[in-house]
Amino acid sequence: MVTRSPQRRAEPAEDFPGVPVHDSMADLLAAGVDAVTITTPPQTRRELVLGAVAAGVPVSVFHNRRWDADIRTVEKVLRSAELGELWSRESRFELDLAAYLDAGPEGGLLRDLDAHLVDQMVWLLGPVASVYCCTDWVDRPEGRTDAFFTIVMSHRGGVRSTVTASQVNRLEAKEYRIYGSGGSYVSRGTDVQAVAIFAGRRPAIEGPAWGFEAEERWGVLNTADGSRRVPSERGAYQDYYSRFAAALRGEGPFPVPAAEVIDVLAVLDAARASEASGQVVAL
Repeated sequence: MVTRSPQRRAEPAEDFPGVPVHDSMADLLAAGVDAVTITTPPQTRRELVLGAVAAGVPVSVFHNRRWDADIRTVEKVLRSAELGELWSRESRFELDLAAYLDAGPEGGLLRDLDAHLVDQMVWLLGPVASVYCCTDWVDRPEGRTDAFFTIVMSHRGGVRSTVTASQVNRLEAKEYRIYGSGGSYVSRGTDVQAVAIFAGRRPAIEGPAWGFEAEERWGVLNTADGSRRVPSERGAYQDYYSRFAAALRGEGPFPVPAAEVIDVLAVLDAARASEASGQVVAL
């Protein structure tokens, strides 16, 4: 771990006694590691990532929200084909975390949560043909900062997806809606794993019980046969790390292939261009 914060330096001892803490990434690399996890604010990441690459450290993007409980359940619903021909999919993620919004021209919600929401759509629905984006802005001492966005993507397979998020509107919500020729699916879940982690719970301790949405918050599938709740799939961020470790050992592919990351970056660039021009941007 790398941190100069006295408070943060004490945290690893609770979960991982004996793990060394370094003052800089250069010190960490000099100690000899196979990989690093970079979780700094957006404005510092590029330099750190390039430094890690130059040192020969393997790279993989942490699109951990492919392993959210609700998105895994959405994947199960799509695989079942009960919705028939898929028409559109909507994702909404509202956070009441105004104080944690990375401010300034290198920050903003579009560079943060949007990367995960777009990745989920591209992962499930395939490449994107065009993008339209609109944002709301707040003035911060660090500069003008986007704090709300809506992005509409037309996928090459014919499906339309929409992602919406905010971070300063005093609202907490996480919702998926899927529409198809055979009906609809709606889920209003929680950020299960994040809530559990912040509460001090750990997957290593809870084992197979980890990562499931509470039954009262299961999504509802609506078809001609009626409505029924769909049991939660298991959310498992730890699976990302297990697969990453296996890839380092030469036992399989990296959990998030670089080509898929490039597709997401293209959508994010198009979203910014669309927001600036007010026009739909083709990819």
